[in-house]
Amino acid sequence: MAEIRSRQIEANGLSFAIDEAGEGDTLALLLHGFPEARQAWRRQLPVLADAGWHVVAPDMRGYGGTTRPAALDSYRIEHLVDDVAAIFDALAPKKRILMAHDWGGVIAWQVAIRRRAALDGLVILNAPHPAVFARVLRSTWRQMFRSWYVLFFQLPWLPEQQLAANNGEALVRILKGQSQNFSPELLEIYRRNIAQPGAATAMINYYRANATALGRTDGTAEKIATPTLMIWGENDVALDIALTYGNGDFVSDLAITRLPGVSHWVQEDAPDQVNQLVMQWARAKGLMPARV
Repeated sequence: MAEIRSRQIEANGLSFAIDEAGEGDTLALLLHGFPEARQAWRRQLPVLADAGWHVVAPDMRGYGGTTRPAALDSYRIEHLVDDVAAIFDALAPKKRILMAHDWGGVIAWQVAIRRRAALDGLVILNAPHPAVFARVLRSTWRQMFRSWYVLFFQLPWLPEQQLAANNGEALVRILKGQSQNFSPELLEIYRRNIAQPGAATAMINYYRANATALGRTDGTAEKIATPTLMIWGENDVALDIALTYGNGDFVSDLAITRLPGVSHWVQEDAPDQVNQLVMQWARAKGLMPARV
């Protein structure tokens, strides 16, 4: 299988730690969520690279080996969207696939809505279109109840103190309680990352800087034209299954696959299914090299 390589790249005034595999004119940029890191995509990179893509997974702003700005405003959604566009520009592919999970999905939707980068394909794992999130949040208590942690994260210092407690072991316990499929090696990476000075605050600042923006579309009424695949683990404890309905109102070309028995941590619970679904969809949309 394709080798995973690690390096730093400069984009949008920051230094991003990336893992990458493969080469070619089509770049698949993979965005992790909270509280993950680039290694969340370790079982996608070599498979998608062998299928013909140049695959890149960065540590997002404030995470892992990437620059960690101190200011809260540095984590506003417009800066996160600009990061994605700048990484694409730095790597200069002919075709651009954006694949994202959780908070990475929040950012990816906004990249597409704002047309900040010319995308040829969009793959979203367990993150609804922001207009769907706003609609469901208004209409059902279930999602409001599940989103309690967003309000908790608005408190000063306490959320990061609890998550990083015991040198990051508190975070490890939370993740293991939601999925048994995290490897010890991956959990150790997440533990070390959140235990770094300022790291927990940087991660939580995504929520603090964008608490009122999670359902915002900036008044854009046009549907997303980019071919889009949504993969959804049905056993998500944070995001209600109702969030999978109605996304087609905002996307012209949308395919949705729901995975029963799979948690929010889709890449950990069902890596092979994720890879197969992505490649099948990409072939159907003409996004794979002809040899694949």
